[in-house]
Amino acid sequence: MDWFLLLFAIVVPGASAAPAEDLIIDLPGLNHNISFQHFSGYLTGTEGKHLHYWFVESSNNPANDPVVLWMNGGPGCSSMEGLLAELGPYLVNPDGKTLKENIYAWNTIANVLFLEAPACVGYSYSEDGDCSTGDDETSLSNYYALKDFFSNKFPEYRKNEFYVTGESYAGVYVPTLALRILQGQREFEINFKGYAIGNGLSSYELNDDSIIFFGYYHGLYGEDLWNRLVAHCCKGGHPARDTCNFYSSYWPLCTKAVNQASDIIYNEGLNMYNLYDNCPTGTGGNFSRYEADLSNIFREHESHSAMLGKARNRIKNLKGNPPCTNGTDLLDYMNNPDVRTALHIPEDLPKFELCNDEVNVNYKREYKSMRPQYEYLVPRVRGLVYNGDIDMACNFLGDEWFVEGLGLKVLEGRRMWHEGGQVAGFVKRFQNIDLVTIRGAGHMVPEDKPGPALKMIASFIYKKPY
Repeated sequence: MDWFLLLFAIVVPGASAAPAEDLIIDLPGLNHNISFQHFSGYLTGTEGKHLHYWFVESSNNPANDPVVLWMNGGPGCSSMEGLLAELGPYLVNPDGKTLKENIYAWNTIANVLFLEAPACVGYSYSEDGDCSTGDDETSLSNYYALKDFFSNKFPEYRKNEFYVTGESYAGVYVPTLALRILQGQREFEINFKGYAIGNGLSSYELNDDSIIFFGYYHGLYGEDLWNRLVAHCCKGGHPARDTCNFYSSYWPLCTKAVNQASDIIYNEGLNMYNLYDNCPTGTGGNFSRYEADLSNIFREHESHSAMLGKARNRIKNLKGNPPCTNGTDLLDYMNNPDVRTALHIPEDLPKFELCNDEVNVNYKREYKSMRPQYEYLVPRVRGLVYNGDIDMACNFLGDEWFVEGLGLKVLEGRRMWHEGGQVAGFVKRFQNIDLVTIRGAGHMVPEDKPGPALKMIASFIYKKPY
């Protein structure tokens, strides 16, 4: 270690054991001063799997602040989106070359670890090139990576409080990893205090059933279609959570009506991630987050393949520009050779893609519901389930039904919460789970509503009022 790095390690609290080989010394496009250290390198997962991480220390008190793990979903999509477009300390500008300061970064209150998982996502890789995986192998590989982080890379942080967070398909990643952490405490103790899931996929059935209600009550289809949905899919012609089956009905007339409704919601130009936002287009690479998230919807329904096929045809007709996503800036930045060098990315790895088609297509979705995982977690650790209320990929109503269905004791009834003098959303507190909505936010809450998102996660971690 040279004198500069030695001095830096001494004056920055909590950094004395940090791996010098992973230290980011000169990040391209960073034109403002930062008051924290940041690192990029690899954590060892299951055999032959190397998961890329980017760790930003807290700008407040890194030695004592919690460590927060963040994961994006897909499955198959990179957590670099979370870092560089949502909650990281610097966000990529539209030019794809420079970075701007994010005053609502989560590392203002915590040390944040961004993990690209599973292998083959982003700059993570498998030694044998095999990208096939599933829910169980992914959670095990992520668990091994955490053990590597706390035992070999950053042992000084093992005493800090630790939280697992993420969004979208991380609704599966987070609970399955949290369960492994708790079950492995005797072998490898981690100071695990809680988990937070944003717009998460908690139950395929509830997500699919609830989006039909969401669409109707947001005016996406009229009385004729709604009446046919109710008549052919709901017992007794009564629309309610417990009487309607839009998810897996075998009645042809129900299937036909659901096809029409899902087509309006997902394939006619509306922004799946934010109903009230415009639908931008921009290159997202060979495979888009839009397709990845669409692959999780109506999987039990006969319209699933047709819905995906229609989406891919739209992308093809747009000459590679997937609908309602714009990853050009992020792709340009992450594929900059100088950025790759600064992040210590091996030269022989292929170019960065926001989402990996091979991972998504071959991924084994081994759980239809996270209820068993939650039933294990609830008595043992705190949780936060939050949703932007205008997302249609993983809508708020489905996650509300999921949490309500756990039958937990209510500690605080549903009420408004505020940020910056405005209504930020609603909160209802159950035994060890806070259920929160963020008003006017879509699928990526920290991107759409950064101020409320920061207040929310700080309130949860530090047990302060919302």
